[in-house]
Amino acid sequence: MDFQITLLPGDGIGPEVIEKSVQVLKTIENKSDNQFHFSYEQIGGCSIDANGSALTKEALAACQKSDAVLLGAVGGPKWDNPDSKIRPEQGLLALRKGLGVYANLRPVKVHPALISASPLKEEKLTGVDMLVVRELTGGLYFGEPKGRSIINGQEHAVDTLIYSEEEIRRIVKMSFEFARNRKKKVTSVDKANVLESSRLWRKIAIEVSRDFPDVALEHMLVDTASMRLVTSPFSFDVIVTENMFGDILTDEASVLTGSMGMLPSASLGNGKPGLYEPIHGSAPDIAGKGIANPVGMILSAALMLRYSLHMDREATMIEQAVDQSITDGCRTLDMGGSLSTSAMTEEILKRMQ
Repeated sequence: MDFQITLLPGDGIGPEVIEKSVQVLKTIENKSDNQFHFSYEQIGGCSIDANGSALTKEALAACQKSDAVLLGAVGGPKWDNPDSKIRPEQGLLALRKGLGVYANLRPVKVHPALISASPLKEEKLTGVDMLVVRELTGGLYFGEPKGRSIINGQEHAVDTLIYSEEEIRRIVKMSFEFARNRKKKVTSVDKANVLESSRLWRKIAIEVSRDFPDVALEHMLVDTASMRLVTSPFSFDVIVTENMFGDILTDEASVLTGSMGMLPSASLGNGKPGLYEPIHGSAPDIAGKGIANPVGMILSAALMLRYSLHMDREATMIEQAVDQSITDGCRTLDMGGSLSTSAMTEEILKRMQ
């Protein structure tokens, strides 16, 4: 089959890691009857500089016509002025909304060979394997009204946290479907002791759970969840939560694996295309040095094969090659090693042969 893949390298280390994921996908292409057709578009700071917009209508349209989208990273100090009307992150939010990808999947699995790279004790990390399902197109990041204004001589800012019943129901339902094929436990994270939106979230979670009697549901306040992620991470299976909570908790969870550069993500909706990106940022301090960890981006490409292109065997091939390379001691700088971006990729490619 022929597949159209739109590549959004973005800013910082984004172009470097995207290039390595393409190398891996071309290897997959040579081992299957499938053909990948790659096209490039701009997003984030580079798009602001070139087009005056963090994501042009033309770039979004190209993504919408694709079978899947791979994204590197957006942002950097050059575009960090808080008073700027156009920011790189606006492109990312517009992309998620434009593709209708409301569920962000972030698997967090601790590799036995990397336990020493984490600041947590070994006994807390053994066997950690969780999936965070983050709602992606609602909440504070998208709610209206939003903005800043002058009232009685004082500057005010407002962000609106809003969720509909349907937005909550579809993401919670998806989390139960994933849990059914895992350890059959869903932890719904909210702030129901304070927020009205969280009380609605909890109500809907309970309703959805009735359709999944084989899956256990527990409710947890977000502050407790943040503590439990570092004190007893093994206790989690599937975590489902709203947009901002999920954003923060998954960055915290990356500490368990020893490096944020290890973690992939998949953003899915009801149709195609899906959006796939590592959870790390643009890392402008190491951009252009050839030392970025390509693993999160490569594993994101594997998730793309599995969820959007239905190439599970090939996705597993990539994941096993990454796993074996780490077991064999291959490490980039952030993992405590010295391999360059290219060298780490080559080690993965060798094990795909």
